Amino acid sequence: MRPSGRAPDEMRTIQIETGYTKHAEGSVLIGFGETKVICTASVEERIPPFLRGKGEGWVTGEYSMLPRATHTRGNREAARGKQSGRTQEIQRLIGRSLRAVCDMKKLGERQITLDCDVIQADGGTRTASISGAWIALRLAVNKLMADGVISEDPITAKVAAISCGIYQGTPVLDLDYDEDSNADADANFVLIEGGLIAEAQATAEGAPYDEEAMLRMLRLARVGCDGIFTAQDEAIAG
Repeated sequence: MRPSGRAPDEMRTIQIETGYTKHAEGSVLIGFGETKVICTASVEERIPPFLRGKGEGWVTGEYSMLPRATHTRGNREAARGKQSGRTQEIQRLIGRSLRAVCDMKKLGERQITLDCDVIQADGGTRTASISGAWIALRLAVNKLMADGVISEDPITAKVAAISCGIYQGTPVLDLDYDEDSNADADANFVLIEGGLIAEAQATAEGAPYDEEAMLRMLRLARVGCDGIFTAQDEAIAG
């Protein structure tokens, strides 16, 4: 039995509120159960130096967790003067995931930055960030097209992410904190609509696992991401 009482293939409730902030070209508050993340997309008419003159744009991500997003207060990384290795890893993952579904030529020489700020953490903050960041990106690109700034849609597909794990010997979908902190294995999958895999991170925490367990987690991830793709569509349409 999972601590939440959910079935092994049952996700937490997904909550999405678009247009959550006033100034960003795209913004969303996304929640997976008690995990809640604000994702904003900012369009800037500049590009990294290594892209100058190539006629291409750039999509990147930044990630942070507010001090009281967790059970106890964490120090702001700005106060320490540097980002943690975990933060750097997650924001690189966000950037890679969004670039996997973007045609940089069609974006033109501009940059879109996806800021993902965790206001409440209960497991799966990186996967919620990626799933929400795609919505913010989609909204920002829609605005660019509506304003006539770009003529072709640079987004090639939807991308979503979900966590899976092995809890008490059973592969389960969408781990919350209680499961994540006691799981035998923890995995994060970033999937592109249509069946492609953008990224897979899987680690044995308490016990090693076999190939079948890995495939079962991947199958669960596909089920979960199909649900997220539907929720993303509904959020954009709404």
